[in-house]
Amino acid sequence: MKAIHVVLALLLLVGSAWPEELLVAAAADLNQVLPVVAERFQRDSNIQVKLSFGSSGNFFAQIQNGAPFDVFFSADVDFPKRLEAAGLAETGSLYEYAVGKIVLWVPNDSHLNVNQGVSILVEPNVRKIAIANPVHAPYVKAAMASLQHDHLYEQVKDKLVLGDNISQTFELVQTGNADVGIVALSLAMAPKAKDTGRFFVIPTTLYPPIRQGVIVLRSSEHKDVANAFIAYLKRPETITLLKQYGFQVPEGK
Repeated sequence: MKAIHVVLALLLLVGSAWPEELLVAAAADLNQVLPVVAERFQRDSNIQVKLSFGSSGNFFAQIQNGAPFDVFFSADVDFPKRLEAAGLAETGSLYEYAVGKIVLWVPNDSHLNVNQGVSILVEPNVRKIAIANPVHAPYVKAAMASLQHDHLYEQVKDKLVLGDNISQTFELVQTGNADVGIVALSLAMAPKAKDTGRFFVIPTTLYPPIRQGVIVLRSSEHKDVANAFIAYLKRPETITLLKQYGFQVPEGK
């Protein structure tokens, strides 16, 4: 905490380094919890944080093409690692801040018993299953792995409807355009979602770990502030908040 305050105090002395706002690209599974983190950071630093949410794959491509972000939160740590290897991210800034989880989610008025697990997906009254687009969203790797683990994929593949990112996937179920969704636990744990739906946490033994990473981009003109924002993630209060939204925070972080 003291280190963050020292960085921000130094920036106050160097007007040219003081940004009007920090531009952050973030995976859609963070769209409920990261605004809370950003609001707290803004309160403590008086620096505005502009958050853009979407699929990690899309942001990865945009950054490769020169998108002017300062910080990139990815739902798949491989994307930041590839940017670092390509010289597009600050060496040493990569931080694996969390491991995500997936759930089955249905609205409260659904007759499906999600506590039966992924086996319910083969039931005849399940006509549409929302998952994220495999081209763009890392969470779909976990969803597909869970289906293949129980040899369900061939039985349900014609029922799948795709959201461009995990947040849009969640919305497909919320709006009735899918009967059930395989979505991020962080979205299901959001206060409004907990009030309007039910979920079953898919065992992590059924899919590879969803290791998530954040990195400062080499093109950023506000690297000190960007690093301070990442440091903010390591505060006990922020770690507690991430856990409240279902994220597993790696040991020692």
